[in-house]
Amino acid sequence: MQRYFISKEQVTDQTVKITGEDVHHITKVMRNKPGDEVICNTDDGYAARCKIIEVHDIEVQAEIENWLNETAELPVEVTVAQGIPKGDKFEWILQKGTELGAATFIPFAADRSVAKWDDQKFSKKAKRFRKILKEASEQSHRNRIPELSPVMQLKALIEESASYTVKLFAYEEEAKGDIEERSTFAAALNNLSDGDRVLLVIGPEGGISEQEAKLLKEAGFQAIRLGKRILRTETAALYALAGISYQMEELRLKV
Repeated sequence: MQRYFISKEQVTDQTVKITGEDVHHITKVMRNKPGDEVICNTDDGYAARCKIIEVHDIEVQAEIENWLNETAELPVEVTVAQGIPKGDKFEWILQKGTELGAATFIPFAADRSVAKWDDQKFSKKAKRFRKILKEASEQSHRNRIPELSPVMQLKALIEESASYTVKLFAYEEEAKGDIEERSTFAAALNNLSDGDRVLLVIGPEGGISEQEAKLLKEAGFQAIRLGKRILRTETAALYALAGISYQMEELRLKV
């Protein structure tokens, strides 16, 4: 069943008003008609099964049949701080990271970032980025659309980290050699608890610089390795998110 995100203001008693680009999707792409059902997610994380009652050019009205007691959100809140990559890799990270449960994305200007985004350049990209987040959230049946932060410098990112309970950064040097105790990712996963706020820092194509690693460690971040192989920047966050999902969700299932 198709899912759409709405604001609380679009809900009046038992009626939902769907507007914007979602009207085109409902009427032209899905070709829904009165009587068809959709799921509407409010911006505070609640979901309702709704029946379409009226279809207009600029608005679709639906009636709430029942509120759903469900959530597809991770038990922990994961923020991915991604060193700005080249090309369209950030779009891929947003899409797949949303599917894997990330709550927030922070693009940060790393020492080895080849691409340079100032506020003006980022604002031009932000509309498309948010569209990707919304569509990926609908596709993966998320209860919330992940937040997108403006570009941060490392200093601001470290200041932001004060509110997180778990702070990690992927560091290429940790993937070298066979000394298992150098990797703290498995230990970090084992120590996660429901409600933890996790900040995961991923470097750009060239990885985290030595100076950045030094500053992050001084700020209480743990350097982790993500397997023995060197991952591309667009793969690293997805590896970590998959590991967190497996630890916090799949291992808890009763067989």
